[in-house]
Amino acid sequence: MNTRREFLQKGFLGISGLTLASTFQIEAKATTLAKKGKEDNFHLGVAGYSFVNFKLDESLKMMKRMDIRYLCIKDFHLPFKSTAVEINNFHQKLKQSDITGYAVGPIYTNSTKAIDDAFDYAQRVGVKLIIGIPNKEDLAYLSNKTKETGIRFAIHNHGPEDKLYPNATVIYNLIKDLDPNLGMCFDMGHDTRDGQDAIKDLQSYHKRIFDIHLKNVTSATAEGTTCELGRGVINIPLFVKELRKVNYSGKCSLEHEKDMEDPLAGLAESTGYFRGVCAV
Repeated sequence: MNTRREFLQKGFLGISGLTLASTFQIEAKATTLAKKGKEDNFHLGVAGYSFVNFKLDESLKMMKRMDIRYLCIKDFHLPFKSTAVEINNFHQKLKQSDITGYAVGPIYTNSTKAIDDAFDYAQRVGVKLIIGIPNKEDLAYLSNKTKETGIRFAIHNHGPEDKLYPNATVIYNLIKDLDPNLGMCFDMGHDTRDGQDAIKDLQSYHKRIFDIHLKNVTSATAEGTTCELGRGVINIPLFVKELRKVNYSGKCSLEHEKDMEDPLAGLAESTGYFRGVCAV
């Protein structure tokens, strides 16, 4: 009989050649294995942008098939001007699928009014975390807003094309002396594309990392593109080891920016791979 490690090496590290049906079977086995071991403080989720081409019902069906329970809410699923009734109906729909909307965003805030609107939206939706991209000149105002409301704001890094926040180090140096409720949504893929070491940055800045966009990339260059977790240049087993070492307790939300017209196969592969790594 194969040991658990042999099963994981054969089943997960070689997952790229499997059919979608086989991927779901292996992912289910990983879930069973994970439940037998010590539960991690972090949880797997999905960044809503992964479903930019799908309506909410279709998105929730995909999440249910992968048994993922946490969603970062994008405004194309729940518009900023939604009424209280519409917000309630949205949450009821998530509840029926055993899914929780834990944050909103990313939201671009190009003025203090836009920041106020983002916090108003988060309060009405009932979440305590905003993922966003503010102007640098508004950071002091944003810091006061997080202190005043108790709602955390996580600045998203977008790689070498982003002139404001290309990587985690830039964000940290801007916020380190501001309110501790102002942190970052660590996009490990874009951080790597900017020539940074995602594992070292997690180690260095974990106290200000409130959310993680979980992904891998094809190369540690600006030309790198998103790929399934087990196929890229980031060492995911070492990344998970560091998550445990720093006792990270936020969400690791898959942001799948590949095959976005048909993302389920890639998302399922990454889900199975991640759970397999966590089961070791």
